[in-house]
Amino acid sequence: MRENIYLQIYNDYSSRIHSGQLPPGAKLPSESELAESYGTSRETVRKALNLLFREGYIHKIKGRGSFVLDMTRMDFPVTGLISFKEMGDTLGGPSRTLVEETVQEPAGSMPARQLQIPEDALIWKVTRAREIEGERIILDKDYFRADIVPFLSRDIAAGSIYEYLEGELGLKISYAKKLISVEPSTEEDHRLLDLKKYTHIVVVRNYVYLENTVLFQYTESRHRLDKFQFVDFARRVRR
Repeated sequence: MRENIYLQIYNDYSSRIHSGQLPPGAKLPSESELAESYGTSRETVRKALNLLFREGYIHKIKGRGSFVLDMTRMDFPVTGLISFKEMGDTLGGPSRTLVEETVQEPAGSMPARQLQIPEDALIWKVTRAREIEGERIILDKDYFRADIVPFLSRDIAAGSIYEYLEGELGLKISYAKKLISVEPSTEEDHRLLDLKKYTHIVVVRNYVYLENTVLFQYTESRHRLDKFQFVDFARRVRR
């Protein structure tokens, strides 16, 4: 049926992407070219492209067109509370952590606001790039309350901080609140990550609590958007 032609376009291109006929980075025809090819309007083509975009098949770059995303992205759980080391053990490919800094300092305005502590309270700031299969695709910026985590080192940060906190310090890490957004990438993102042509980045803000409900860690986990998809399981509750 004519009114479903946008689904035909969507199905045609999603199939070509899945099959590898259109590899990551390939540019799709323009809206005008697709409209002419399918004998339809640009509005219908735009509807199909928007669906491909929402489903994670393509990335739109203003003034340049639509490009195929890498469909071999790794799943990163939204609701789970898992360390990079634990996640890396399930990936199969090589991964490593590159520690940019591990420093104790006064919280300052932003970390103090996020951790709900005075600005002069001491915190540990840890900045790490995560490399998977030779590409730096995650930037983790962690802030820990120093009254709860009195010591950290580059060696600990290069391994698993959670393993140290739970195994050595005996902390009981319980749950986290997460906020996810897509934001313009920063100079720091481009300096520490292999961002390629991407001008935006997925930011996951984590507020991590101990078993006694004390907020002790704030994290900004910044992901290259073509490599990660965030997954969850949802069940409909009938009322």
